[in-house]
Amino acid sequence: MDRDVWSNVMDAVDRSIAKLKPAGRKPTYSHRLVAGMYFWSVWHNQSLSWACERDHYNGLFRPRALPSISRFSRRVKEPIFQRLLQLVHGHLAASGFSSPVLYVDGKPLVVSPVSKDRDARRGHVTGGFAKGYKLHAYVTERRRIIVWSLTPLNAAEQSMAVLMSGHLPPAPPDALTMGDSNFDSALLHKALGERGRLLLTPLKAQQRVKDGRHHPVTLRQMGAGRREAIAVDKACPDLKRMVLKQRNNVEGTFSVLAAAGLSYALPTCVRRIERVRRWVGAKIILYHARLLAQEQAAARAAA
Repeated sequence: MDRDVWSNVMDAVDRSIAKLKPAGRKPTYSHRLVAGMYFWSVWHNQSLSWACERDHYNGLFRPRALPSISRFSRRVKEPIFQRLLQLVHGHLAASGFSSPVLYVDGKPLVVSPVSKDRDARRGHVTGGFAKGYKLHAYVTERRRIIVWSLTPLNAAEQSMAVLMSGHLPPAPPDALTMGDSNFDSALLHKALGERGRLLLTPLKAQQRVKDGRHHPVTLRQMGAGRREAIAVDKACPDLKRMVLKQRNNVEGTFSVLAAAGLSYALPTCVRRIERVRRWVGAKIILYHARLLAQEQAAARAAA
């Protein structure tokens, strides 16, 4: 399986480089080599300096020549490398772009409470507070993470979901987005409604609504999307609860990500928001490559 995963990653890198069409002179160390070294280090939860030592490679990936740590670090930080990562992600997540159902959620990624990371912030986690970052993601039925963002841990999930909604692909008919009660926000209902999507969540503060009837001004201000969600809640509450159980799909996605190395606590070599964002993006790419390898294996078995 590891060979299939690595093959999917490097195939996506090759296709992305062809699409990128880098200008200027050919670098001493190719974009393919730099990308391969970076994914190899992230796969093994190691630092950039670890990737510059020849003894850390095997038959799956064995470069002929390796750059120095200073050159490798500069190449990884270049804008063209960030663009390459975006293209690789797009290639591997493409099968989820037309999904009619999306799930939105956040995953905390914590650092030590005494960490000197100036970008990490304290925020709420299950059972209390911690210091670190948060991954915000829209996930499809096929468990593809099609849009994501990384922020300090204290960023509001609803606000980030609104910002990310502008990057969602065009919605197919009857598109639905599900989240927990934390995402029951009028702004998010409106933002997704503009993209042709209905947001379905457990409704907040319904105990304050007398006799189940909202004030006309409140209904008008909340927007058409949330009014429709309220109508669904009143007309078929049991069906809504049953549908919302499918939201566990996003929890399963985050669980697999944790098993792949994107766990609750970040490695000590991953600090500062730009480095964390790049590392998380590479972990998501590796996660998509594994999903694709599993689907390819299932297709071969069924043939």
